[in-house]
Amino acid sequence: MAHHLIEINEECKECKGTGLYVGMAERDGSAVVCYKCKGTGCHTHTIEYDDFKERKQRKEIERVYQANPGVCIGKGETPELGVFDLDIFGGIPYDQWSKLENPKNFPSGIEMRLFVCPAWWYQTVNYDLKPEWEECHSSWGHGFSRCDYFRDKDKCWARFDKENKNEI
Repeated sequence: MAHHLIEINEECKECKGTGLYVGMAERDGSAVVCYKCKGTGCHTHTIEYDDFKERKQRKEIERVYQANPGVCIGKGETPELGVFDLDIFGGIPYDQWSKLENPKNFPSGIEMRLFVCPAWWYQTVNYDLKPEWEECHSSWGHGFSRCDYFRDKDKCWARFDKENKNEI
C-alpha cells in the first residue's frame, strides 16, 4: 500500500487571489490580510492518502445500524426497558454486515422500531420511502415523537411493512 501526497497551488477562494480579505467588519475601503493564504493570494491545497485495497475490520464493533436518526445507542438499563443490549436498537451483527454485498443495503426489519416511527426513520435512511400519511401531518412543526400516533408506532410499522413489502 503506497502513501501519496499531492500539493496543489490554487487561487485562494477566500480573498480571490488578492491576499486581502474584506468581511462584514471591514468597511469604507479597509481590508485585513487574508487568514487563509496569509496575504499571498495562493492557497496550497494538500491531499494525503493511502491506496485502498480492502475494507478494514473493526474488532471492537458488535452491531451495525443503517443510520442513526438521533437516538443514543448503547447497552444499559432503564425502568421502562429493564436491562438491554445493542440489539434492542435494531441493526445487524457486525459479522453479518461485513458480508453484505452492498454495505448500505440492509435487510428489512432492522430499523430502530422501538424508538422511532417509519417517517422518522426513513427521513434519515431513504427519503423516497418516507410515508406521507395524512395522520403524520398532525406533527408538522414538532418533533416526530410529538405525533398523536407515536405511542402506537408499532401500528405505523405494520402499515409501513404492508405498503412497502416489495420496496425494501
